Amino acid sequence: MSDILQQLAEILEQRKEESADKSYVANLYAKGLDTILKKIGEEAAETIIAGKGGNKQQIVYETADLWFHCMVLLASEGLGPDDVLHELQRRFGLSGLEEKSRRKD
Repeated sequence: MSDILQQLAEILEQRKEESADKSYVANLYAKGLDTILKKIGEEAAETIIAGKGGNKQQIVYETADLWFHCMVLLASEGLGPDDVLHELQRRFGLSGLEEKSRRKD
């Protein structure tokens, strides 16, 4: 299933070359990091609301929007899904408390 993340990452890279008036993602890139981060905040809030509402379909829909916009952020910063997947793999087998104690806050 991670193939879809890689396919999306490739499309997001392609959108860097597109005109902002022809692509939603190109428009986000053109507006800059603050706009991308604001969009992630909006999507996170909508995901929280969906979670509180308990409608499973809405939770999935809003989570997809949140993940999508996080992928836009990753691409804008020269990162991709593999960077996140490697980090998750690194954490695998660690307790959450142990992982958190190792962070450099």
